[in-house]
Amino acid sequence: MTKEEIIKAIEEMTVAELAELVKELEDKFGVSAAAPVAVAAAPAAGGAAAGGEAEEKSSFDVFLKEIGDKKLQVIKVVREITGLGLKEAKEVVDKAGSADAVVKKGASKEEAEQIKAKLEEAGATVELK
Repeated sequence: MTKEEIIKAIEEMTVAELAELVKELEDKFGVSAAAPVAVAAAPAAGGAAAGGEAEEKSSFDVFLKEIGDKKLQVIKVVREITGLGLKEAKEVVDKAGSADAVVKKGASKEEAEQIKAKLEEAGATVELK
């Protein structure tokens, strides 16, 4: 299978399928996909300080502040966004208001806004950091 065929197959996956694939690759090779994101974000932050100019933030973490009255709806949205199982999504929702209530780390501004909108539609209060 060529790289192009692999990329084409990935492009055709849903977000949930892609999240599952990433998790399987992490387990298979003993790595974390989060590490490269953090490393990639670090130079951007350093560049802003070195240049002396305030650059717009390009990477956001999406936190659940409150879940509101529709906990089940919020869990469903968290599952959809993250590809987590029911138990894991419930654990994220149960941590609402704490620093551990991260729904998505390192999201682009556009993706973070979309996630925020979906969660707020389900009744949750969301914070982007």
